[in-house]
Amino acid sequence: MAASNMPVFNVYTVEDRGQGEDPFWLKIGAAFSHKDGKGFNLVLSAFPIDNRLVMRIPAENGEDGDKKPEPQSKSRRKR
Repeated sequence: MAASNMPVFNVYTVEDRGQGEDPFWLKIGAAFSHKDGKGFNLVLSAFPIDNRLVMRIPAENGEDGDKKPEPQSKSRRKR
């Protein structure tokens, strides 16, 4: 795994909203590979309040694989 200045993973906190509702995904950082390929540096701009982090490979179009995270501007408050 070659080191680069591009993130290997995007880091999200995911909040479950309850039965029948989609979870809320909020991007809070990125993971960068070590030069030796044996680890990662995590750069976070926030910490999850529920201790749940999800790392996903960034897609070329800026979205993550088959999962499109929700816009970051929505409120995280439970209703």
